[in-house]
Amino acid sequence: MNSLLATGVYGPMLRRAILGLMFAVCLSLPTFGQEWARKMFSNFEHDFGVVARGAKAEYRFVFKNLYVEDVHVLNARSSCGCTIVSVENPTVKTYEEGAIVARVNSTAFLGARGATITVTFDKPYYAEVQLHVRSYIRSDVVFSPESVQFGTVEQGEEADREVTVTYAGRSDWKIVDVKTPANMTAEVEEVSRSYNQVVYKLKVHLDKSAPAGYLNDHIVLVTNDYRYEEVPVTVEGMVQSPITVSPGNLFLGVVKPGQTVTKTLVIRGKEPFRILSISCEGAGFEFDLSKEKDAEPKTVHVVPVTFKAGEEPGKIAGNIKIETDLGIEPPAPTAMAVINPNIP
Repeated sequence: MNSLLATGVYGPMLRRAILGLMFAVCLSLPTFGQEWARKMFSNFEHDFGVVARGAKAEYRFVFKNLYVEDVHVLNARSSCGCTIVSVENPTVKTYEEGAIVARVNSTAFLGARGATITVTFDKPYYAEVQLHVRSYIRSDVVFSPESVQFGTVEQGEEADREVTVTYAGRSDWKIVDVKTPANMTAEVEEVSRSYNQVVYKLKVHLDKSAPAGYLNDHIVLVTNDYRYEEVPVTVEGMVQSPITVSPGNLFLGVVKPGQTVTKTLVIRGKEPFRILSISCEGAGFEFDLSKEKDAEPKTVHVVPVTFKAGEEPGKIAGNIKIETDLGIEPPAPTAMAVINPNIP
């Protein structure tokens, strides 16, 4: 496990040397700060491509806390009003994730746009990380509504949504194909065509096979416009499992070799159910199901999870697999622990 904190004791006779050292450290802090913070990001730039005017286009720059100390985002700012920035989960604990969300301001801006996003961290140390986005906002294509919004859909159910696509320009403009992500189908129907405007109806179907979790993807409209052949349409929603598990990621802490720690996993259902088994890919994790044997079905189950550290230092992690009598596989949270022989 990494740690950014260090301590030391200095005698008064070393004052001059310490002052010199502090001066050198201060000079090097920007480089050091940028390096530890940059390590938390997996990528630093994103190209939105072509964006229709008024359409919703977002991208999440995800960062993961790799350190023992909490990480805190003080702010995130954009160099251009063409990109609106927000922060998801500004305080991030060990192995948790946060995100810097960049959204194209496609209502107020047109044409080729680019922005630099500066992310400022103030804990555990001050640091800045720069991210870069670019896009081309078209004025001749408009979606209504701005994206495909499925809202909340129960797992195992189907859903249908429609978006009106309006093009202003060439009378021969056409949508010739539609590319869809997994578990979705789509088709377009031409509604009207005049000398300067073409209107299509985009019909999107979400299959019942869609897994539980967030929908955040794109449908791509392929057109006969040789300049900007493809136009993406954002798809968002939530496929909700009848069974939920919290916390989503179970971090049992930083422990010494041989140490034992116990936390709880809460499993909820919309209807009463039984837990048949729980297992984990990571070594050392045990689940106490003694109270589940011969118990009546219930909507809330509280399961103790115990981790016994081995002798080998390092990170131990694995997905938790839960089997119930409902025949539906709930989301698989991750169990994590870190073995460190050097902790007090």
